[in-house]
Amino acid sequence: MSLLDLAPVVPVVVVDDAETAVPLARALVTGGLPMIEITLRTPAALEAVRRVAAEVPEAVVGAGTVRTPDDVEAAVEAGARFLVSPGTTPALLAALLGSGVLFLPGAATATEAMTLAERGIKEMKFFPAEAAGGVAYLKSLGGPLPDVRFCPTGGVTPRNAPSYLALPNVGCVGGSWLTPADALASGDFGRIEKLAAEAATLRP
Repeated sequence: MSLLDLAPVVPVVVVDDAETAVPLARALVTGGLPMIEITLRTPAALEAVRRVAAEVPEAVVGAGTVRTPDDVEAAVEAGARFLVSPGTTPALLAALLGSGVLFLPGAATATEAMTLAERGIKEMKFFPAEAAGGVAYLKSLGGPLPDVRFCPTGGVTPRNAPSYLALPNVGCVGGSWLTPADALASGDFGRIEKLAAEAATLRP
């Protein structure tokens, strides 16, 4: 299975209250986005992964902001089916390779992408996408690195996502706009489902 081909947009989710994780995941899946990245940025994140993995089997739930080997171990134990990192250190890469689950290691330069490709990794996260050069930068990488594919994340919006998705070396994008903090706080999962449905049609 290729992570980059599951959906055009991967929701990048910050969960402050694990109680919201299951209805949130169901809203995203119903809207047409089965792949969900729950970032390890809050104390509730691992419990959120655990609940979604147990209660929403139709979701492909993963953990993002994975930075250390301990993060890898904890996320896999919680039931994460994939892992996403903002960057890639040698220790983290070794843990990702040994994790037994799919992963998208972070890269922001040609050298970082080539280093991962040398290890046989041809699918990776491009982060921070807009700050690192955006669509033009990724288009430039496509020439010398035609066998590498990316999931750009960081500054991606409904407005610029189609431009990224039109590139042959982009499989999907990561977006945080799908789960607005106010919608989560108020339990407006209908709004999240609607945003997911709109995002599911973004691939040109």
